[in-house]
Amino acid sequence: MGNSLPAEESQTVFRFTGEIESITDGHTLWVRGENLTVPVSLIKTKCWLLPINEGEGVPEAPEKLNWNRVSTLSEGAKVYIGGLLKMRDNRLTFISNNERQLMVIFYNCPDPDLTDGIIRAARTRNEYWNSFTPVPLALGALVLIYIAASFLNRPAFSITVITALAAIFVPVYPIFPPGLLLTVLYRRLSWQARRYRAYWDLARLPLSYLPPGSKNAILSTGEKYGSVELNAFTSEAPPPQTPPLEHEASAQDTLTKTALDEIPFLIPEITEIRKKSRMYIFGVLNENSLLPQKSKDPFVSFGILPDSPQRLVRRYALIASSLEIAAWIVLLLGITINVIFIFMILFVFGIISF
Repeated sequence: MGNSLPAEESQTVFRFTGEIESITDGHTLWVRGENLTVPVSLIKTKCWLLPINEGEGVPEAPEKLNWNRVSTLSEGAKVYIGGLLKMRDNRLTFISNNERQLMVIFYNCPDPDLTDGIIRAARTRNEYWNSFTPVPLALGALVLIYIAASFLNRPAFSITVITALAAIFVPVYPIFPPGLLLTVLYRRLSWQARRYRAYWDLARLPLSYLPPGSKNAILSTGEKYGSVELNAFTSEAPPPQTPPLEHEASAQDTLTKTALDEIPFLIPEITEIRKKSRMYIFGVLNENSLLPQKSKDPFVSFGILPDSPQRLVRRYALIASSLEIAAWIVLLLGITINVIFIFMILFVFGIISF
């Protein structure tokens, strides 16, 4: 990296992985890689801590760290850095500026699993609740309070006043019975929808390396990336003796199961291959090997998809959308039940009448 940037103002975009070596000046992170140590300026930098997620439980969301909290991490923690690399004081330094922010991720998993972990962790966040959500909720509450106050001294509009006051607390209705049971179901459906959104992202990931309409591409490592399409294999079939001449064509229709044992599924939870489907193996294409191989770049997608990626993308998008719609219907049903329950209580105690 250093030989290509001799000028003081030279800059380009790189990524780098390594371990924390030290922090100096309160804002310079030194990251030790295999062959060199690179400084990272943490000023105006977005830092994220990727949680360790295991099993089938609901994964934790990534934690955003202020740059001044990075010093709390222990030496040796693994770091991924992506962004602008610039000559500063005769040393290559990762920096952030107004046009391009550095991305710094602290993680504790094998490098090939990092992309999968980032996608799954990012999908755990509820997109409908963010930093802007409280603002419209507060404005809506103020409007409802104003409506209730306007009709407070007019007995003929008592229903309007009660309805406005009841509507103020709609955001908290889901946490009260009897609608609470439906809220639990909503959270379950919502989590399943986000999981399928993650599957959707993972199925699209290999296609991001390929130009539109092309079956292969040249990676930054100089390797040829693409896929091999296979029929369902049988364990009794003998392994092929000669590699295919063209990787763009389908490989042998049958392979022994042992020949595929070393290749992981890109979506570990989805390993079942349908009878009429064909598996797609993505990786580096090598004329000396029938099956794709791992790239020198550990972050390049390598593994098996149990069907055409385009078909999987459509399938997972449809499932995720259906689960999201069902989740919102269940949530609104729970809120409606609670509203009816509140009005029944008010009617029983004679506070309102119909």
